[in-house]
Amino acid sequence: MAKKSKDSSVYKVIELVGTSKTSWADAAKNAVESASKTLRDLRVAEVSKLDVKVGKSGELQYRAKMKLSFKYHGE
Repeated sequence: MAKKSKDSSVYKVIELVGTSKTSWADAAKNAVESASKTLRDLRVAEVSKLDVKVGKSGELQYRAKMKLSFKYHGE
């Protein structure tokens, strides 16, 4: 097995959907903040889709679908 250099890293990518009643920015922020409670070394969040869910009485729920990468430390 090849030895890993000190400056090489491995990252894992997961997909999340954040929601907010205020904005897409808040929806993305909520997803990252929630993920940061259980994951460490978060790196990059890439938003892939924005949409709005319309409730029965017209209320809006902003949704941000995103990929989030974090440093992989092994199992």
